[in-house]
Amino acid sequence: MLELRDVTKTYNGRRVLDRVSFSVSRGETVCLLGPSGSGKSTTLRLIAGLEEPDEGDVLWQGKSLLGVPPHERRFGLMFQDYALFPHMNVWENVAFGLRMQGMSKEEIERHVREALERVNMLEFARRRVTDLSGGEQQRVALARTLAPWPRLLMLDEPLGSLDRALRERLLEDLRHILAEEDIPAIYVTHDQEEAFAIADRIVLLHEGRVVQQGTPEEVYQRPATPWVAQFFGLTNLLSGRVVGLSPLRVMTGEGVFQPACDGSRWEIGEAVIILLRPRGATLVTDAVERPNMVRGRVVDTVFLGDMYRVAVLTKGGHTFKFEIPQALKRGEDVVLRVADERIQCFSPP
Repeated sequence: MLELRDVTKTYNGRRVLDRVSFSVSRGETVCLLGPSGSGKSTTLRLIAGLEEPDEGDVLWQGKSLLGVPPHERRFGLMFQDYALFPHMNVWENVAFGLRMQGMSKEEIERHVREALERVNMLEFARRRVTDLSGGEQQRVALARTLAPWPRLLMLDEPLGSLDRALRERLLEDLRHILAEEDIPAIYVTHDQEEAFAIADRIVLLHEGRVVQQGTPEEVYQRPATPWVAQFFGLTNLLSGRVVGLSPLRVMTGEGVFQPACDGSRWEIGEAVIILLRPRGATLVTDAVERPNMVRGRVVDTVFLGDMYRVAVLTKGGHTFKFEIPQALKRGEDVVLRVADERIQCFSPP
């Protein structure tokens, strides 16, 4: 439905977007995920027609949108601060944009009623928006965005100002609404939990570039770069050099590791960064020397429910975090072994 091709945008000599490309299919929710300043909101503005790219193209069903004004694109954009009119009630807020489009009174009545029913807010129709909770205001803003039946729905950090419990509840509601409407949607957030909860596919942005695309499971289980791994909280990274190819063996300051990576991609002596996934480590009680051993002292233990997250400070000065079923005491000396398949390899940046 929507496609961005090598879109580039520069402000004051700074390249905010650098050859960004991705697509959104019918009924698909694509999440633009990344830290502040990565170019997420700028991408939305270009799609909405509020800005024009310096290079590249934005297409809808194969046709370029360059030069097409925002109102003719028929895309819905929901802002982070909701932008509701405080002097209007719920019904008037939802109806406002429809009046601007010149709809008849009967059409406005039908569209507003349907939109409020879709977000379970019809009973609040005559209430002032200033009397609503944050979650209720979020629903009104969504109803206003849905009322004109947009061809594409864009949501810019829509839950950023809500507390965690309310955010989780509204995420579930929003996921159901998007699935029922079958409208392609772009959801912008810096929160990976939000992205995992709502996205069919994630486009991860860093410094204006797309660094990885895929399903939530793909980008988390197989991060493309060390930066992606760290963004997802996977910080057990070690630098080393290849000392064997079949199987691949990597010498690091913490010993030898044998990741389940394709040895044909590497050469002896080549620099490599390995990631030790937090789950997949087991306690070792014998003294037999093997690859993939992590030795150190427990400096922290956190109960997670069905697992414990332990932080281990090694003699090499690294602090690694693992999730294991056993409770370990702070100050305890331990040896952990990481399974081959739980170690990933990256080329240095």
